Amino acid sequence: MRVLGNDQVPRVLHAPAYNQPGGPYHHSNSAHIGPRRLLRSLRELRAKLPDEVPLSGLRIQAIGNDVVVRDGNAQWEAQSGQLLMDFDVAPSPQGTVAFLDHAPSATEWFSRGEQLEQDDPDAAEHAYRQAIALAPDDANAYLNLGAMLCESARCDEAVALFELGMTRCPNEALLAFNLAVAFEDQHRVPEALASYERALALAPDLADAHFNAARLYREQGEAQRALRHYSAYRRLQGSL
Repeated sequence: MRVLGNDQVPRVLHAPAYNQPGGPYHHSNSAHIGPRRLLRSLRELRAKLPDEVPLSGLRIQAIGNDVVVRDGNAQWEAQSGQLLMDFDVAPSPQGTVAFLDHAPSATEWFSRGEQLEQDDPDAAEHAYRQAIALAPDDANAYLNLGAMLCESARCDEAVALFELGMTRCPNEALLAFNLAVAFEDQHRVPEALASYERALALAPDLADAHFNAARLYREQGEAQRALRHYSAYRRLQGSL
């Protein structure tokens, strides 16, 4: 869950739970890497990963002079975090060797974005934009990247991104909700209210949207609409 705060209630930016890959911890030290460097790489890797992601869910291998981490089909250098290209070798009819390049998938780019947000926001933004380019109808990268942009005071870019996401994912209530949050940051109250109402039309049980809409309606002097949304918010909170 991603959160952008205001004075009264969190404005929630949801992200999918990190899917922890199963499998044992694999380690190979057949390359020319000393134990001190190996331990340093593992410590740096641990520091970059979210707390809920165990090292046991990753495949860690020494390749040449580098410690390489593999998660699914993606791989990167442990110390720098640089994404590495993965090559398979296939024979060609002429008897020469052909390298088959496996570019990261949208899911892999998204995972990289999550992992890089705290330590390297620029690289995280690049990863999320790659995920969007590969899967433009998947809302998750829009949600996370938009949150990053809002937190960096880049609200105009966040609004544009969320609006693009809504054209491609028109039934995604959380995109409408987060667009409303971004509109609030721009002091565009009518647009924010319209976007909260759109979010609630898609997901009537989105309690935070009721609360935020009620607050804005109250500030606009529309007491009846504010009361309706406050009542819905209290009802939903009581059912949790």
